Amino acid sequence: QVQLAESGGGSVQPGGSLTLSCVLSGITTLSNYAVGWFRQYPAAQREFVAAFKWGGSAKRYGDSVEGRFTISRDTSKSAAYLQMTSLQPDDTAVYYCAAEKWGGGSPYERDYGTWGQGTLVTVSS
Repeated sequence: QVQLAESGGGSVQPGGSLTLSCVLSGITTLSNYAVGWFRQYPAAQREFVAAFKWGGSAKRYGDSVEGRFTISRDTSKSAAYLQMTSLQPDDTAVYYCAAEKWGGGSPYERDYGTWGQGTLVTVSS
């Protein structure tokens, strides 16, 4: 059974940085999977943040985070990361990682079948 576990959320001041981690378990071949990061504001749908295919080099970012956030991975640790810089109050949300076997790194929530529990990021002075 595939499971995802996010960590790294917390509180940070505007302009600060934070790195989220997502550890994947129950997967034999990571290169068969796509991983995405999404965020959710209160009473709102999840918004696409970033995604990649584990077996490829291409990365995709949402318009609101392009140039400020970086997605990466460490196969030896079965972990995906979301490095966030220049954080602003509008980045305050619950951040989720998601995975899909044979996925293409889609920006759509519906294309991911496995989700983590989420981690809260709060940007406030």
